[in-house]
Amino acid sequence: MTLEIIHEGRFKYIESKSEGEVILLLHGLFGALSNFKGIIDYFGSKYRVIVPILPIYELPILQVSLTGLVNYVYDFVRHKDLDKIHLLGNSLGGHVGLLYALEDLDRVSSITLTGSSGLYESGMGNTFPKRGDYDFIKTKTEATFYDPNVATKELVDEVYGIVNDRGKAIRVIATAKSAIRHNLGDKLHLIERPALLIWGANDIVTPPFVGEKFKELLPSSKLFILEKCGHAPMMEKPEEFNLIFEKFLKEIS
Repeated sequence: MTLEIIHEGRFKYIESKSEGEVILLLHGLFGALSNFKGIIDYFGSKYRVIVPILPIYELPILQVSLTGLVNYVYDFVRHKDLDKIHLLGNSLGGHVGLLYALEDLDRVSSITLTGSSGLYESGMGNTFPKRGDYDFIKTKTEATFYDPNVATKELVDEVYGIVNDRGKAIRVIATAKSAIRHNLGDKLHLIERPALLIWGANDIVTPPFVGEKFKELLPSSKLFILEKCGHAPMMEKPEEFNLIFEKFLKEIS
């Protein structure tokens, strides 16, 4: 399913159709729309799948933070007048989704996390000392996955472009530091909604013990750990991921 990016005021997003149960996908720090291709292709005709493009690289530098991104999602949900949302977030997107749910729980029906930050994460570090080194960036990107071949040249080029753009790199670092400050360990019990956790057994950014801790702290949660899988299960194990997610949605409907 190929979808055009819609521009409405300060919002940019893709949307599979104009009605139906809403799945709202939130991407990570280096996330791209292509990261969710498997989900969009599988669920796009059955659900109203919406992917807002988070303004990680566009926010004014003094507003760069998780709070700024959560405010953006909050405003976007009202702009689209969305309700009974199935939130799904990968990596930083999961963290943003959790913070949004804490602010606006009445509009949330469920939350799905995959490789989410919010409790612990190990990223590229606080700086990019080798940002001009393509091989370094390639190795770091490949390490995100169990199978390094999932890190296509297009994906590596995209990450390389981000970290070599000074404005974007500064915003990445500021956002990553903000994520570390927003630890949610003492707040997750407030999210009383069905929660699905899908983790890669070989995730080195948010290792499996992070998924296990989320399961412990989220009141109504189920955890699935996928073997031979890294930080982005929806990319690396799309068939398994979609079947687990579909079963979850059917159970809670």
